[in-house]
Amino acid sequence: MTARVVTLDLDGVADKAGLMDRCVRDLRLPDWFGRNWDALADVLSDPGLWSGDGSEDAGEEETVVVVRNWDRYAGARPDEWATAREVFSQASALTVALALGGSS
Repeated sequence: MTARVVTLDLDGVADKAGLMDRCVRDLRLPDWFGRNWDALADVLSDPGLWSGDGSEDAGEEETVVVVRNWDRYAGARPDEWATAREVFSQASALTVALALGGSS
């Protein structure tokens, strides 16, 4: 099994709206994405969005989202960050990992 790695960089994100905008940009979410927690949960659990060919069968390629530079947002908006982590942890179509350490 191979993995496709996508980076979600939260550097400079200060609120939920910024997080949703960054998700749209970095994850290349579809135009119909509703920019709310339920919509984020839906897209992270839709295998058709994360397969290489857009089909429901993701085949042998897994998508891993690495979240970087999340610590400032987490500190500034702990309740929002808790919700984001819950949504990330329940994603069924991909794996979400939090990068620890420096900003590289």
